[in-house]
Amino acid sequence: MASSLDTSKVMKLERYNSYIRRVNSSKLIAASSKLLFRVTLLVALLLIFFFTINYHPLNSENTPHHHIHTTTHSLLSSAFYGGGAAWEKQVRHSSTPRRANGLSVLVTGAAGFVGSHCSMALKKRGDGVLGIDNFNSYYDPLLKRGRQKLLAQHEIFIVEGDINDAELLSKLFDIVPFTHVLHLAAQAGVRYAMKNPQSYIKSNIGGFVNLLEMVKLANPQPAIVWASSSSVYGLNTNVPFSENHRTDQPASLYAATKKAGEEIAHTYNHIYGLSLTALRFFTVYGPWGRPDMAYFFFTKDMTQGKPINVYVTQDDKEVARDFTYIDDIVKGCLGALDTAEKSTGSGGKKKGPAQLRVYNLGNTSPVSVKKLVTILESLLNVKAKKNVIKMPRNGDVPFTHANVSLAYRDFGYKPTTDLSSGLRKFVKWYLSYYGIQSKVNKELDSPNDHSED
Repeated sequence: MASSLDTSKVMKLERYNSYIRRVNSSKLIAASSKLLFRVTLLVALLLIFFFTINYHPLNSENTPHHHIHTTTHSLLSSAFYGGGAAWEKQVRHSSTPRRANGLSVLVTGAAGFVGSHCSMALKKRGDGVLGIDNFNSYYDPLLKRGRQKLLAQHEIFIVEGDINDAELLSKLFDIVPFTHVLHLAAQAGVRYAMKNPQSYIKSNIGGFVNLLEMVKLANPQPAIVWASSSSVYGLNTNVPFSENHRTDQPASLYAATKKAGEEIAHTYNHIYGLSLTALRFFTVYGPWGRPDMAYFFFTKDMTQGKPINVYVTQDDKEVARDFTYIDDIVKGCLGALDTAEKSTGSGGKKKGPAQLRVYNLGNTSPVSVKKLVTILESLLNVKAKKNVIKMPRNGDVPFTHANVSLAYRDFGYKPTTDLSSGLRKFVKWYLSYYGIQSKVNKELDSPNDHSED
C-alpha cells in the first residue's frame, strides 16, 4: 500500500515538473521573441535613419519628394553639425541678404585674414554671409578667434568645419540657396610646404575639388570666386606679371597647388558649367594680418628688440614685393563677385558655356624689403637689428609686380593705398591688439588715420 502511494506521489511530482518546464520554456520563447522583435525594429530604424541622410533622390528639384527629402535631411543631420534647429537658424539668419537683390555668399576661410575682411565688407553693404573655417593651428588660432568674435558682433556666423567634409557642405547647401561662393580657405605659405607638403594637397587641391563637387550638384549652382596666388608666376621673368604670361614653372609646392587649382577650375567650368573666377593675390598686408608674413613678424621682433633676417638674392640684389593693402584686395574681391555671371549647369549637368576668368590683384608698385624695414623703423621709432643674408632656396621668388589692367577694365579695380599708409594702419592695429606700449611715431595717432579696424 505504501509503495503504491509513493509511486503515485512520484508520478504527480514528475507531471508537475514537466508542467513547470513547459511554462518556463514558453516564457523564454516569448521573451526571446520580444527581444528579437525589438532588436529588429531598432536595426530597421537605424537603417532608415542613415538611408534618409545619405540618399539623394533622382527626382526633380521641384517634385514633392525632393522637398520631403530636403526637410528630413535637414532635421536629421542638424544634430551632427552644431545643435539642431538653433544652429540651422543661425545659418539661415547669417546668410540672408538685407538689401534688395543682395547676394548670399558662402565664404570659406572666413576666420582668415582676407576672408574676415571680405565677410565684413559684404555684410556692411547688406549681403548675406555665411562663413566656414576649420581654425587650424598653422598660425595662432587665437587670432582667428579674435576675427570670429569681430564678425559675430556684425551677425556673421562662422560654421566650424572643414571644406573636406562633404556631409557638412551638403548640409549647408541644403539649407541655403547660395548665389555665390567666395573660396578663400587654403593652406598658405611658401616655406611651410617643405615641412608639411601633404597639408597643401589636402586643402588646396582636395578641399577645392570637394567644394566644386558640392557646387556642381547645387540647384541653383552658385558662381565661384576663389583665391589663386601671384606665386603661380614662379620663375617668370617678364614684368609686370600679366595674366597671359606662362605659369608652368612653379617655384614652390604652394604655387604648384594653386596652379593645379586653376586647371581644375577650367575642368569644372568645361564639364559642369560652373562660373569660376580666380584672383591672383599679390602679398596682401594690413590689420588682422597673418603672423607668418614678413611685415608682421618684423614688427613683432622689432618691438621686442630681436634681430630680423633681411633677404637678398643669390647675386646680392634686393628682394622686392608688390605689397597690396587689404582694403584694395577686398574691393577687388567684391568687384569680381558683382561681375560674376551665373553658372549654367544644373544637377551636375552643363546647359551652356559658363564664365571662366583669371585676374591679378596687386598694387602695381613693387617695394624692396629693405624699404619695408625702413618704414617700420620710422613708425615704431625703433632701429632694426638687421641680418642681411642670402635668400634660401625654399620656393620664394625674388620679385613680384602685378599688371592689373584686366581687373581695372572688367570691374574697375584700382589700388589706392601705398605701403607707408597701409603699414601705418597695420602698426596702429598691432600695438592696440597686443597691448604694446611703445615710443612709436606720433603720426600713428593722426586724426587723418581712419583704419577701419
